[in-house]
Amino acid sequence: MTTPDEPETIPIFPLQSVVLFPTQTVPLYIFEPRYRQLTADALAGDRRIGMVAVRPDHVAEMAGDPPLFEIGCEGMIGQAEERPDGTYTILLQATRRFRLEAETQRPAERLYRVAEVSGLADPLPAQSREHIKLVRNEVLDQLGALLRRATGEGSPAPSLERLDGIDDTRLVNALCQAIELGPLEKQQLLEAPGVPERYDTLCDLMRFRLAELGARGGPGPTALQ
Repeated sequence: MTTPDEPETIPIFPLQSVVLFPTQTVPLYIFEPRYRQLTADALAGDRRIGMVAVRPDHVAEMAGDPPLFEIGCEGMIGQAEERPDGTYTILLQATRRFRLEAETQRPAERLYRVAEVSGLADPLPAQSREHIKLVRNEVLDQLGALLRRATGEGSPAPSLERLDGIDDTRLVNALCQAIELGPLEKQQLLEAPGVPERYDTLCDLMRFRLAELGARGGPGPTALQ
C-alpha cells in the first residue's frame, strides 16, 4: 500500500464541471480519442486514473491542456466495455484524494496528460466523533429540507432512514457527490483536509443554499444531481 506522501505517476483526466469524491462510484462514457487511449492504457496496466477539475476560468481551453486544480481524486476502473466504434463505458471507483505535484513531459505518441501525484489521507480523528455526530444530524436535516422544497408543499416528507447505517466518511462523500452544488463549491469540499472539515464545509454550504432558496421563494430546484 502506498503511503500518503509517496509520489506516483498516473494518467490525468481533466473534468470540466465534475468533482469526484473518494468512496464514490461513477459511470463514464469515454469518446474523445485521447481519453480512449488513456482508458486502453489504464486497462492494460493498473487501471488507475486521476480525475482533476479544470479551473473555471479556463474551461474554454478544454481542447488543449487547461490549468487544473492541485487537488484531485484517483479512481480505479471496475467494469469496462469497449464498443464497436472504439468508445468505452466504464465504472470508476474513486479511491483517494491526491495532490498534483508536476506533469511529466508528453511524448508525441501519447495523447493524454500524465502527472506525478502524492496521495492524501482523509483523517477522521477519534476526538471529532461527537462533533461529527452533531454536524451529521444537521446536514441530514438540511437535506430533508432541500428535498421537501424540491418536491413541493403537501408532498410526503422524504425518509432518510436508509442513510443511518452509512459510516461518516462514506456518507459525507456521497452527499458531496450527490447534492447539487457548483464546481467551485465541490472543489472546496474536496480540498477539505479531513472528514470533520468536509462535514463542516458541507453544512455551511447547505445552510447557505437553504437561505438562498428561502429568499427566492417558491419550490427549490432538484436537491440531488
